Amino acid sequence: MKNFVQIVFPLSLLLFTNSLNAQVAPFIKWQKCFGGSGGEGAYSIQQTIDGGFILAGSSWSNDGDVSGNHGGNDYWIVKLDVDGDVEWQKSLGGSEDDGAQSIQQTTDGGYIIAGTSQSNDNDVTGNHGFYNSYGNLINTNDYWIVKLSNDGSLVWQKSFGGTEDDQANSVLQTTDGGFIVAGTSRSNDGDVSGNHLDSLGYQTIDSWIVKLDTDGNLVWQKSLGGSGDDGAYSIEQTTDGGFIIAGNSNSNDGDVSVNHGYYDYYGNLINSVDDWIMKLDITGNLVWEKSLGGSNVDRASDIQQTSDGGFIVAGWTYSNDGDVSGNHGSGDCWIVKLDIPGNIVWQKSLGGINVDAARSVQQTNDGGYIVAGVSESDDGDVSGNHGIIGSSDYWIVKLDAIGNLIWQECLGGSGNDYAWDIQQTSDDGFIVAGLSLSNDGNISGNHGYYDCWIVKLTGDTLTGVASPSTKSISFYPNPVESQLWFNLTMPASEATIRVYDLQGRIRDCGLGLSNFGWSKSIQLNIENLPEGFYTIHIINNKTGRSEVGKFVKVQ
Repeated sequence: MKNFVQIVFPLSLLLFTNSLNAQVAPFIKWQKCFGGSGGEGAYSIQQTIDGGFILAGSSWSNDGDVSGNHGGNDYWIVKLDVDGDVEWQKSLGGSEDDGAQSIQQTTDGGYIIAGTSQSNDNDVTGNHGFYNSYGNLINTNDYWIVKLSNDGSLVWQKSFGGTEDDQANSVLQTTDGGFIVAGTSRSNDGDVSGNHLDSLGYQTIDSWIVKLDTDGNLVWQKSLGGSGDDGAYSIEQTTDGGFIIAGNSNSNDGDVSVNHGYYDYYGNLINSVDDWIMKLDITGNLVWEKSLGGSNVDRASDIQQTSDGGFIVAGWTYSNDGDVSGNHGSGDCWIVKLDIPGNIVWQKSLGGINVDAARSVQQTNDGGYIVAGVSESDDGDVSGNHGIIGSSDYWIVKLDAIGNLIWQECLGGSGNDYAWDIQQTSDDGFIVAGLSLSNDGNISGNHGYYDCWIVKLTGDTLTGVASPSTKSISFYPNPVESQLWFNLTMPASEATIRVYDLQGRIRDCGLGLSNFGWSKSIQLNIENLPEGFYTIHIINNKTGRSEVGKFVKVQ
Protein backbone atom coordinates (compact mmCIF):
# COMPACT_ATOMS: atom_id res chain seq x y z
CA MET A 1 0.00 0.00 0.00
CA LYS A 2 4.83 5.58 2.79
CA ASN A 3 5.37 7.95 5.45
CA PHE A 4 2.98 7.31 8.28
CA VAL A 5 4.15 9.74 10.93
CA GLN A 6 1.28 10.17 13.33
CA ILE A 7 -0.01 13.35 14.90
CA VAL A 8 -0.42 12.84 18.63
CA PHE A 9 -1.47 15.90 20.66
CA PRO A 10 -0.33 15.62 23.33
CA LEU A 11 2.15 12.74 22.93
CA SER A 12 -0.23 9.97 23.90
CA LEU A 13 -0.46 6.80 21.82
CA LEU A 14 -4.10 5.98 22.39
CA LEU A 15 -5.53 3.32 20.11
CA PHE A 16 -9.07 4.39 19.95
CA THR A 17 -12.30 2.80 18.82
CA ASN A 18 -15.31 4.86 17.88
CA SER A 19 -17.47 2.29 19.68
CA LEU A 20 -20.94 1.43 18.53
CA ASN A 21 -23.37 -0.87 20.29
CA ALA A 22 -24.56 -2.46 17.07
CA GLN A 23 -23.06 -2.44 13.62
CA VAL A 24 -24.31 -4.56 10.76
CA ALA A 25 -22.79 -5.35 7.40
CA PRO A 26 -22.97 -2.63 4.74
CA PHE A 27 -25.04 -2.79 1.59
CA ILE A 28 -23.82 -3.04 -1.99
CA LYS A 29 -24.00 0.46 -3.48
CA TRP A 30 -22.92 -0.78 -6.89
CA GLN A 31 -21.09 -3.71 -8.46
CA LYS A 32 -19.41 -3.97 -11.85
CA CYS A 33 -17.92 -6.80 -13.90
CA PHE A 34 -15.12 -5.75 -16.25
CA GLY A 35 -13.43 -7.87 -18.88
CA GLY A 36 -13.81 -9.80 -22.09
CA SER A 37 -14.02 -13.37 -23.27
CA GLY A 38 -10.47 -14.34 -22.29
CA GLY A 39 -10.37 -13.96 -18.53
CA GLU A 40 -9.38 -11.11 -16.18
CA GLY A 41 -8.56 -10.50 -12.54
CA ALA A 42 -8.20 -7.36 -10.38
CA TYR A 43 -5.52 -7.60 -7.68
CA SER A 44 -5.12 -4.01 -6.46
CA ILE A 45 -7.47 -1.03 -6.15
CA GLN A 46 -7.21 2.46 -4.72
CA GLN A 47 -9.48 5.48 -4.54
CA THR A 48 -8.03 8.35 -6.54
CA ILE A 49 -7.86 12.02 -5.65
CA ASP A 50 -10.87 12.78 -7.88
CA GLY A 51 -13.05 10.35 -5.91
CA GLY A 52 -12.91 7.63 -8.54
CA PHE A 53 -10.84 4.46 -8.51
CA ILE A 54 -7.82 2.90 -10.19
CA LEU A 55 -7.46 -0.85 -10.47
CA ALA A 56 -4.63 -3.08 -11.66
CA GLY A 57 -4.72 -6.69 -12.71
CA SER A 58 -4.32 -8.87 -15.74
CA SER A 59 -6.25 -9.63 -18.91
CA TRP A 60 -6.19 -12.29 -21.62
CA SER A 61 -8.91 -10.57 -23.65
CA ASN A 62 -9.05 -8.19 -26.56
CA ASP A 63 -12.80 -7.64 -26.64
CA GLY A 64 -15.58 -6.50 -24.34
CA ASP A 65 -14.14 -3.84 -22.04
CA VAL A 66 -10.56 -4.68 -23.09
CA SER A 67 -8.61 -3.34 -26.04
CA GLY A 68 -4.95 -3.22 -27.02
CA ASN A 69 -3.88 -6.67 -25.83
CA HIS A 70 -0.30 -7.50 -26.86
CA GLY A 71 -0.65 -11.29 -26.82
CA GLY A 72 -0.91 -13.61 -23.86
CA ASN A 73 -1.60 -12.05 -20.48
CA ASP A 74 -1.22 -8.24 -20.19
CA TYR A 75 -1.20 -5.75 -17.36
CA TRP A 76 -4.71 -4.30 -17.37
CA ILE A 77 -5.17 -0.88 -15.78
CA VAL A 78 -8.68 0.56 -15.49
CA LYS A 79 -9.69 4.03 -14.31
CA LEU A 80 -13.23 4.28 -12.93
CA ASP A 81 -15.28 7.28 -11.92
CA VAL A 82 -17.01 7.52 -8.55
CA ASP A 83 -19.96 5.47 -9.86
CA GLY A 84 -17.78 2.69 -11.23
CA ASP A 85 -18.02 3.63 -14.90
CA VAL A 86 -14.89 3.20 -17.04
CA GLU A 87 -13.07 6.45 -17.85
CA TRP A 88 -10.14 4.74 -19.57
CA GLN A 89 -8.36 1.39 -19.73
CA LYS A 90 -4.87 0.36 -20.80
CA SER A 91 -3.40 -2.99 -21.77
CA LEU A 92 0.35 -2.95 -21.15
CA GLY A 93 2.88 -5.63 -21.96
CA GLY A 94 4.45 -7.69 -24.69
CA SER A 95 3.92 -10.91 -26.56
CA GLU A 96 4.54 -13.13 -23.51
CA ASP A 97 2.69 -13.19 -20.18
CA ASP A 98 2.61 -10.05 -18.02
CA GLY A 99 0.54 -9.50 -14.87
CA ALA A 100 0.12 -6.49 -12.56
CA GLN A 101 -0.16 -7.07 -8.81
CA SER A 102 -0.02 -3.62 -7.18
CA ILE A 103 -0.88 -0.01 -8.03
CA GLN A 104 -0.69 3.29 -6.19
CA GLN A 105 -1.48 6.84 -7.22
CA THR A 106 1.64 8.99 -7.00
CA THR A 107 2.05 12.54 -5.74
CA ASP A 108 2.09 13.90 -9.30
CA GLY A 109 -1.36 12.42 -9.93
CA GLY A 110 -0.04 9.54 -12.02
CA TYR A 111 0.36 5.89 -11.07
CA ILE A 112 3.08 3.41 -10.18
CA ILE A 113 2.47 -0.27 -10.98
CA ALA A 114 4.38 -3.41 -10.05
CA GLY A 115 4.04 -6.91 -11.37
CA THR A 116 5.80 -9.52 -13.44
CA SER A 117 6.70 -9.73 -17.12
CA GLN A 118 8.13 -12.46 -19.31
CA SER A 119 8.13 -10.21 -22.37
CA ASN A 120 10.89 -8.27 -24.09
CA ASP A 121 8.97 -6.45 -26.82
CA ASN A 122 6.19 -3.89 -27.36
CA ASP A 123 5.90 -1.97 -24.04
CA VAL A 124 8.55 -4.09 -22.28
CA THR A 125 12.33 -3.75 -22.61
CA GLY A 126 15.28 -5.03 -20.62
CA ASN A 127 14.19 -8.57 -19.73
CA HIS A 128 16.99 -10.45 -17.93
CA GLY A 129 16.56 -13.82 -19.61
CA PHE A 130 19.33 -16.21 -20.58
CA TYR A 131 20.76 -17.65 -23.79
CA ASN A 132 20.30 -21.36 -24.32
CA SER A 133 22.84 -23.68 -25.95
CA TYR A 134 21.56 -22.68 -29.39
CA GLY A 135 22.13 -18.98 -28.77
CA ASN A 136 18.45 -18.18 -28.37
CA LEU A 137 17.37 -15.69 -25.71
CA ILE A 138 14.95 -17.33 -23.28
CA ASN A 139 12.91 -14.76 -21.36
CA THR A 140 12.32 -15.32 -17.66
CA ASN A 141 9.97 -13.53 -15.28
CA ASP A 142 11.25 -10.10 -14.21
CA TYR A 143 9.93 -7.41 -11.93
CA TRP A 144 8.23 -5.00 -14.32
CA ILE A 145 7.69 -1.53 -12.88
CA VAL A 146 5.57 0.91 -14.87
CA LYS A 147 4.99 4.64 -14.32
CA LEU A 148 1.88 6.13 -15.91
CA SER A 149 0.66 9.70 -16.16
CA ASN A 150 -2.74 10.75 -14.84
CA ASP A 151 -4.40 9.86 -18.16
CA GLY A 152 -2.72 6.45 -18.39
CA SER A 153 0.09 7.36 -20.78
CA LEU A 154 3.33 5.41 -20.32
CA VAL A 155 5.99 7.64 -18.70
CA TRP A 156 8.67 4.99 -18.11
CA GLN A 157 9.06 1.26 -17.55
CA LYS A 158 11.84 -0.81 -16.01
CA SER A 159 12.61 -4.53 -15.87
CA PHE A 160 14.55 -5.75 -12.83
CA GLY A 161 15.86 -9.20 -12.05
CA GLY A 162 18.24 -11.91 -13.15
CA THR A 163 18.27 -15.05 -15.26
CA GLU A 164 15.88 -16.93 -12.96
CA ASP A 165 12.29 -16.00 -12.08
CA ASP A 166 11.61 -12.75 -10.20
CA GLN A 167 8.07 -11.66 -9.29
CA ALA A 168 7.04 -8.26 -7.89
CA ASN A 169 4.04 -8.26 -5.56
CA SER A 170 3.84 -4.85 -3.87
CA VAL A 171 4.91 -1.27 -4.66
CA LEU A 172 4.53 2.11 -3.01
CA GLN A 173 5.91 5.60 -3.34
CA THR A 174 8.34 6.53 -0.58
CA THR A 175 8.68 9.83 1.23
CA ASP A 176 11.69 10.81 -0.92
CA GLY A 177 9.58 10.55 -4.08
CA GLY A 178 11.10 7.23 -5.11
CA PHE A 179 9.60 3.76 -4.83
CA ILE A 180 9.99 0.54 -2.86
CA VAL A 181 9.11 -2.85 -4.35
CA ALA A 182 8.74 -6.24 -2.64
CA GLY A 183 8.50 -9.67 -4.18
CA THR A 184 10.38 -12.89 -4.75
CA SER A 185 13.54 -13.86 -6.62
CA ARG A 186 15.42 -17.05 -7.44
CA SER A 187 18.16 -15.13 -9.26
CA ASN A 188 21.68 -14.31 -8.14
CA ASP A 189 22.88 -12.31 -11.12
CA GLY A 190 21.79 -9.30 -13.12
CA ASP A 191 20.24 -6.85 -10.66
CA VAL A 192 20.08 -9.47 -7.89
CA SER A 193 22.79 -10.35 -5.39
CA GLY A 194 22.88 -12.12 -2.03
CA ASN A 195 20.58 -15.04 -2.85
CA HIS A 196 20.61 -17.72 -0.15
CA LEU A 197 21.59 -21.21 -1.34
CA ASP A 198 20.17 -24.50 -0.13
CA SER A 199 22.21 -27.31 1.43
CA LEU A 200 23.19 -28.60 -2.02
CA GLY A 201 24.33 -25.20 -3.24
CA TYR A 202 21.31 -24.45 -5.42
CA GLN A 203 19.61 -21.06 -5.47
CA THR A 204 16.39 -20.77 -3.49
CA ILE A 205 13.53 -18.29 -3.64
CA ASP A 206 14.24 -15.22 -1.49
CA SER A 207 12.30 -12.15 -0.52
CA TRP A 208 13.70 -9.49 -2.82
CA ILE A 209 13.35 -5.81 -1.90
CA VAL A 210 14.22 -3.11 -4.43
CA LYS A 211 14.53 0.64 -3.78
CA LEU A 212 14.16 2.92 -6.80
CA ASP A 213 14.59 6.65 -7.29
CA THR A 214 11.88 8.86 -8.76
CA ASP A 215 12.88 7.91 -12.32
CA GLY A 216 12.89 4.19 -11.61
CA ASN A 217 16.66 3.75 -11.31
CA LEU A 218 17.93 1.12 -8.87
CA VAL A 219 19.19 2.64 -5.59
CA TRP A 220 19.66 -0.55 -3.55
CA GLN A 221 18.42 -4.14 -3.38
CA LYS A 222 18.27 -6.79 -0.68
CA SER A 223 17.79 -10.56 -0.85
CA LEU A 224 16.36 -11.83 2.43
CA GLY A 225 15.82 -15.43 3.44
CA GLY A 226 17.48 -18.74 4.18
CA SER A 227 18.10 -22.15 2.65
CA GLY A 228 14.38 -22.76 2.11
CA ASP A 229 11.97 -20.82 -0.09
CA ASP A 230 10.92 -17.38 1.19
CA GLY A 231 8.87 -14.56 -0.30
CA ALA A 232 7.59 -11.01 0.28
CA TYR A 233 4.01 -10.05 -0.60
CA SER A 234 3.31 -6.69 1.06
CA ILE A 235 5.47 -3.70 2.00
CA GLU A 236 4.82 -0.36 3.68
CA GLN A 237 7.00 2.52 4.77
CA THR A 238 6.90 3.01 8.53
CA THR A 239 6.83 6.13 10.65
CA ASP A 240 10.60 5.91 11.23
CA GLY A 241 11.29 5.99 7.48
CA GLY A 242 12.06 2.29 7.29
CA PHE A 243 9.91 -0.51 5.94
CA ILE A 244 7.72 -3.33 7.21
CA ILE A 245 7.29 -6.42 5.03
CA ALA A 246 4.97 -9.40 5.22
CA GLY A 247 5.66 -12.67 3.49
CA ASN A 248 6.37 -16.28 4.22
CA SER A 249 9.38 -18.46 4.98
CA ASN A 250 10.28 -22.13 4.80
CA SER A 251 13.73 -21.46 6.26
CA ASN A 252 15.35 -21.77 9.67
CA ASP A 253 18.72 -20.21 8.91
CA GLY A 254 20.25 -17.26 7.10
CA ASP A 255 18.12 -14.22 7.92
CA VAL A 256 15.39 -16.42 9.44
CA SER A 257 15.82 -17.24 13.13
CA VAL A 258 12.83 -19.49 13.89
CA ASN A 259 10.55 -21.87 12.04
CA HIS A 260 7.46 -23.47 13.59
CA GLY A 261 7.92 -26.80 11.85
CA TYR A 262 7.42 -30.26 13.29
CA TYR A 263 9.65 -33.18 14.26
CA ASP A 264 9.40 -36.33 12.20
CA TYR A 265 9.59 -39.92 13.44
CA TYR A 266 13.39 -39.73 13.58
CA GLY A 267 13.48 -36.50 15.56
CA ASN A 268 14.39 -34.30 12.60
CA LEU A 269 12.88 -30.81 12.42
CA ILE A 270 10.85 -30.46 9.24
CA ASN A 271 10.33 -26.82 8.37
CA SER A 272 6.81 -25.69 7.58
CA VAL A 273 5.78 -22.43 5.91
CA ASP A 274 5.46 -19.55 8.41
CA ASP A 275 4.32 -15.97 8.19
CA TRP A 276 7.57 -14.01 8.00
CA ILE A 277 7.57 -10.36 9.08
CA MET A 278 10.65 -8.25 8.31
CA LYS A 279 11.49 -4.76 9.58
CA LEU A 280 14.10 -2.84 7.58
CA ASP A 281 15.69 0.54 8.17
CA ILE A 282 15.61 3.27 5.54
CA THR A 283 18.65 1.83 3.71
CA GLY A 284 17.39 -1.74 3.70
CA ASN A 285 19.26 -3.18 6.67
CA LEU A 286 17.38 -5.86 8.60
CA VAL A 287 16.35 -4.46 12.00
CA TRP A 288 14.30 -7.44 13.19
CA GLU A 289 12.34 -10.38 11.82
CA LYS A 290 9.63 -12.61 13.22
CA SER A 291 8.31 -16.00 12.15
CA LEU A 292 4.66 -16.48 13.07
CA GLY A 293 2.64 -19.65 12.84
CA GLY A 294 2.39 -23.29 13.81
CA SER A 295 3.42 -26.71 12.56
CA ASN A 296 1.33 -26.53 9.39
CA VAL A 297 1.28 -24.00 6.55
CA ASP A 298 0.82 -20.30 7.43
CA ARG A 299 1.08 -17.49 4.89
CA ALA A 300 0.94 -13.70 5.28
CA SER A 301 -0.49 -11.68 2.41
CA ASP A 302 -0.83 -8.11 3.72
CA ILE A 303 0.53 -5.83 6.44
CA GLN A 304 -0.14 -2.27 7.61
CA GLN A 305 1.28 -0.10 10.36
CA THR A 306 -1.45 0.78 12.85
CA SER A 307 -2.22 3.98 14.72
CA ASP A 308 -0.38 2.76 17.85
CA GLY A 309 2.83 2.21 15.88
CA GLY A 310 2.38 -1.56 15.76
CA PHE A 311 1.21 -3.66 12.83
CA ILE A 312 -1.76 -5.66 11.58
CA VAL A 313 -1.11 -8.77 9.47
CA ALA A 314 -3.57 -10.73 7.34
CA GLY A 315 -3.16 -14.12 5.72
CA TRP A 316 -4.25 -17.68 6.27
CA THR A 317 -3.30 -20.67 8.40
CA TYR A 318 -3.74 -24.43 8.47
CA SER A 319 -2.18 -24.62 11.94
CA ASN A 320 -3.75 -24.89 15.37
CA ASP A 321 -0.65 -24.82 17.55
CA GLY A 322 2.37 -22.62 18.11
CA ASP A 323 1.18 -19.04 17.70
CA VAL A 324 -2.18 -20.13 16.27
CA SER A 325 -5.33 -21.03 18.17
CA GLY A 326 -9.00 -21.33 17.29
CA ASN A 327 -8.68 -22.98 13.89
CA HIS A 328 -12.06 -24.09 12.52
CA GLY A 329 -10.90 -27.28 10.84
CA SER A 330 -9.10 -26.33 7.63
CA GLY A 331 -7.53 -23.19 6.24
CA ASP A 332 -8.64 -20.12 8.22
CA CYS A 333 -8.20 -16.40 7.79
CA TRP A 334 -5.49 -15.52 10.29
CA ILE A 335 -5.30 -11.94 11.58
CA VAL A 336 -2.39 -11.02 13.86
CA LYS A 337 -1.86 -7.75 15.76
CA LEU A 338 1.79 -6.99 16.55
CA ASP A 339 3.33 -4.33 18.77
CA ILE A 340 6.15 -2.04 17.63
CA PRO A 341 8.94 -4.65 18.14
CA GLY A 342 6.87 -7.31 16.39
CA ASN A 343 5.53 -9.23 19.38
CA ILE A 344 2.04 -10.73 19.14
CA VAL A 345 -0.63 -8.66 20.92
CA TRP A 346 -3.54 -10.82 19.76
CA GLN A 347 -4.40 -13.26 16.98
CA LYS A 348 -7.67 -14.47 15.51
CA SER A 349 -8.49 -17.49 13.37
CA LEU A 350 -11.64 -16.73 11.39
CA GLY A 351 -13.63 -19.05 9.19
CA GLY A 352 -15.52 -22.30 8.98
CA ILE A 353 -14.89 -25.94 8.30
CA ASN A 354 -13.79 -25.38 4.69
CA VAL A 355 -10.97 -23.25 3.30
CA ASP A 356 -10.94 -19.53 4.15
CA ALA A 357 -8.12 -17.07 3.46
CA ALA A 358 -7.51 -13.35 4.03
CA ARG A 359 -5.85 -11.33 1.27
CA SER A 360 -6.13 -7.71 2.41
CA VAL A 361 -6.42 -5.80 5.69
CA GLN A 362 -6.72 -2.12 6.56
CA GLN A 363 -7.22 -0.21 9.78
CA THR A 364 -10.49 1.71 9.55
CA ASN A 365 -11.34 5.21 10.69
CA ASP A 366 -12.95 3.87 13.87
CA GLY A 367 -9.73 2.12 14.93
CA GLY A 368 -10.93 -1.34 13.94
CA TYR A 369 -10.02 -3.39 10.88
CA ILE A 370 -11.58 -4.39 7.58
CA VAL A 371 -10.49 -7.69 6.02
CA ALA A 372 -11.15 -9.09 2.55
CA GLY A 373 -10.51 -12.60 1.35
CA VAL A 374 -12.25 -15.75 0.26
CA SER A 375 -14.39 -18.37 1.95
CA GLU A 376 -15.63 -21.80 0.94
CA SER A 377 -17.43 -22.17 4.28
CA ASP A 378 -20.97 -21.54 5.42
CA ASP A 379 -20.61 -22.29 9.12
CA GLY A 380 -18.51 -21.15 12.06
CA ASP A 381 -17.87 -17.43 11.57
CA VAL A 382 -19.19 -17.55 7.99
CA SER A 383 -22.77 -17.24 6.83
CA GLY A 384 -24.47 -16.42 3.56
CA ASN A 385 -22.15 -18.21 1.14
CA HIS A 386 -23.64 -18.14 -2.36
CA GLY A 387 -21.84 -21.11 -3.86
CA ILE A 388 -22.16 -24.85 -3.87
CA ILE A 389 -19.83 -26.84 -1.62
CA GLY A 390 -16.24 -26.20 -2.66
CA SER A 391 -16.83 -22.87 -4.40
CA SER A 392 -15.73 -19.59 -2.87
CA ASP A 393 -17.23 -16.17 -2.17
CA TYR A 394 -15.68 -12.83 -1.40
CA TRP A 395 -15.59 -12.77 2.40
CA ILE A 396 -15.58 -9.33 4.04
CA VAL A 397 -14.97 -9.16 7.79
CA LYS A 398 -15.11 -6.17 10.15
CA LEU A 399 -13.18 -6.42 13.43
CA ASP A 400 -12.99 -4.03 16.35
CA ALA A 401 -9.68 -2.72 17.71
CA ILE A 402 -8.98 -5.90 19.69
CA GLY A 403 -10.00 -8.35 17.00
CA ASN A 404 -13.60 -9.10 17.94
CA LEU A 405 -15.87 -9.91 15.00
CA ILE A 406 -18.34 -7.05 14.43
CA TRP A 407 -19.89 -8.24 11.18
CA GLN A 408 -19.16 -10.45 8.19
CA GLU A 409 -20.57 -10.64 4.70
CA CYS A 410 -20.31 -13.13 1.84
CA LEU A 411 -20.49 -11.59 -1.64
CA GLY A 412 -20.69 -13.54 -4.85
CA GLY A 413 -22.61 -16.08 -6.85
CA SER A 414 -22.67 -19.78 -7.56
CA GLY A 415 -19.21 -19.79 -9.18
CA ASN A 416 -15.82 -19.04 -7.68
CA ASP A 417 -15.30 -15.45 -6.53
CA TYR A 418 -12.00 -14.29 -5.01
CA ALA A 419 -11.55 -10.93 -3.21
CA TRP A 420 -8.01 -9.61 -3.44
CA ASP A 421 -7.97 -6.05 -2.12
CA ILE A 422 -10.12 -3.76 0.02
CA GLN A 423 -9.85 -0.07 0.89
CA GLN A 424 -11.98 2.26 2.98
CA THR A 425 -13.34 5.09 0.86
CA SER A 426 -13.88 8.78 1.51
CA ASP A 427 -17.57 8.21 2.32
CA ASP A 428 -16.59 5.68 5.05
CA GLY A 429 -17.69 2.83 2.81
CA PHE A 430 -15.43 0.27 1.16
CA ILE A 431 -14.21 -0.67 -2.31
CA VAL A 432 -13.38 -4.32 -3.01
CA ALA A 433 -11.52 -5.77 -6.00
CA GLY A 434 -11.01 -9.33 -7.15
CA LEU A 435 -12.20 -11.78 -9.77
CA SER A 436 -15.41 -13.67 -10.37
CA LEU A 437 -16.67 -16.60 -12.40
CA SER A 438 -20.29 -16.00 -11.39
CA ASN A 439 -23.20 -14.28 -13.07
CA ASP A 440 -25.87 -14.68 -10.41
CA GLY A 441 -26.34 -13.91 -6.73
CA ASN A 442 -24.79 -10.48 -6.13
CA ILE A 443 -23.15 -10.48 -9.56
CA SER A 444 -24.38 -9.36 -12.96
CA GLY A 445 -22.69 -8.49 -16.23
CA ASN A 446 -20.11 -11.29 -16.42
CA HIS A 447 -18.43 -11.52 -19.84
CA GLY A 448 -18.27 -15.31 -20.03
CA TYR A 449 -15.23 -16.29 -17.95
CA TYR A 450 -13.34 -14.79 -15.02
CA ASP A 451 -13.98 -11.04 -14.82
CA CYS A 452 -12.61 -8.29 -12.64
CA TRP A 453 -15.39 -7.82 -10.10
CA ILE A 454 -15.48 -4.47 -8.29
CA VAL A 455 -17.90 -3.94 -5.41
CA LYS A 456 -18.66 -0.61 -3.74
CA LEU A 457 -20.08 -1.01 -0.25
CA THR A 458 -21.76 1.58 1.93
CA GLY A 459 -20.39 2.26 5.41
CA ASP A 460 -21.35 0.31 8.53
CA THR A 461 -25.07 0.42 9.24
CA LEU A 462 -25.73 1.47 12.83
CA THR A 463 -28.61 -0.15 14.70
CA GLY A 464 -27.85 1.09 18.19
CA VAL A 465 -26.80 4.19 20.06
CA ALA A 466 -23.21 5.32 19.71
CA SER A 467 -21.34 5.12 22.98
CA PRO A 468 -19.16 7.00 23.46
CA SER A 469 -20.72 9.52 21.12
CA THR A 470 -19.26 10.78 17.89
CA LYS A 471 -19.63 14.40 16.87
CA SER A 472 -18.96 15.96 13.49
CA ILE A 473 -16.55 18.88 13.20
CA SER A 474 -16.06 21.34 10.38
CA PHE A 475 -12.93 22.86 8.88
CA TYR A 476 -12.11 26.05 7.05
CA PRO A 477 -11.22 26.50 4.28
CA ASN A 478 -12.36 23.21 2.78
CA PRO A 479 -11.10 22.30 0.17
CA VAL A 480 -7.74 23.60 1.38
CA GLU A 481 -4.29 24.15 -0.13
CA SER A 482 -1.98 24.71 2.85
CA GLN A 483 -3.41 25.87 6.22
CA LEU A 484 -6.45 24.16 7.72
CA TRP A 485 -8.25 25.60 10.77
CA PHE A 486 -10.77 24.13 13.20
CA ASN A 487 -11.82 24.58 16.83
CA LEU A 488 -11.43 22.21 19.75
CA THR A 489 -14.29 21.83 22.24
CA MET A 490 -12.01 20.48 24.98
CA PRO A 491 -8.79 21.61 26.62
CA ALA A 492 -5.76 20.92 24.49
CA SER A 493 -4.26 18.80 27.25
CA GLU A 494 -7.16 16.34 26.92
CA ALA A 495 -7.03 15.94 23.13
CA THR A 496 -5.45 13.41 20.80
CA ILE A 497 -5.51 14.45 17.14
CA ARG A 498 -4.82 12.17 14.20
CA VAL A 499 -5.03 12.70 10.44
CA TYR A 500 -5.76 9.67 8.23
CA ASP A 501 -5.56 9.27 4.46
CA LEU A 502 -7.88 7.03 2.44
CA GLN A 503 -5.70 3.99 3.09
CA GLY A 504 -6.13 4.42 6.84
CA ARG A 505 -2.56 5.64 7.28
CA ILE A 506 -1.69 8.35 9.78
CA ARG A 507 -0.16 11.38 8.07
CA ASP A 508 2.24 13.95 9.45
CA CYS A 509 1.10 17.59 9.67
CA GLY A 510 2.44 20.62 11.48
CA LEU A 511 0.24 21.47 14.45
CA GLY A 512 -0.24 25.01 15.75
CA LEU A 513 -2.33 26.10 18.73
CA SER A 514 -3.83 29.44 19.76
CA ASN A 515 -5.76 29.79 23.00
CA PHE A 516 -9.27 31.20 22.94
CA GLY A 517 -10.48 30.38 26.44
CA TRP A 518 -12.20 27.00 26.54
CA SER A 519 -12.15 26.66 22.76
CA LYS A 520 -8.83 26.13 21.01
CA SER A 521 -8.18 27.24 17.46
CA ILE A 522 -6.08 24.58 15.75
CA GLN A 523 -4.00 25.15 12.65
CA LEU A 524 -2.77 22.24 10.56
CA ASN A 525 -0.02 22.81 8.02
CA ILE A 526 -0.98 20.37 5.26
CA GLU A 527 1.04 21.96 2.46
CA ASN A 528 3.17 18.82 2.02
CA LEU A 529 0.25 16.38 1.88
CA PRO A 530 -0.64 14.95 -1.54
CA GLU A 531 -3.98 15.86 -3.07
CA GLY A 532 -6.83 13.73 -1.80
CA PHE A 533 -9.40 13.03 0.89
CA TYR A 534 -8.45 13.00 4.59
CA THR A 535 -10.19 12.32 7.88
CA ILE A 536 -9.34 13.96 11.21
CA HIS A 537 -10.15 12.20 14.48
CA ILE A 538 -10.10 14.13 17.75
CA ILE A 539 -10.39 12.00 20.87
CA ASN A 540 -11.06 13.29 24.38
CA ASN A 541 -8.58 11.27 26.44
CA LYS A 542 -10.71 11.59 29.59
CA THR A 543 -14.18 10.75 28.26
CA GLY A 544 -13.35 8.67 25.19
CA ARG A 545 -15.72 10.81 23.11
CA SER A 546 -14.55 11.52 19.60
CA GLU A 547 -15.09 14.14 16.93
CA VAL A 548 -14.67 13.31 13.26
CA GLY A 549 -14.37 15.52 10.21
CA LYS A 550 -13.17 15.35 6.64
CA PHE A 551 -11.32 17.70 4.34
CA VAL A 552 -10.06 17.73 0.78
CA LYS A 553 -6.47 18.72 0.00
CA VAL A 554 -5.95 20.47 -3.34
CA GLN A 555 -2.90 21.97 -5.01
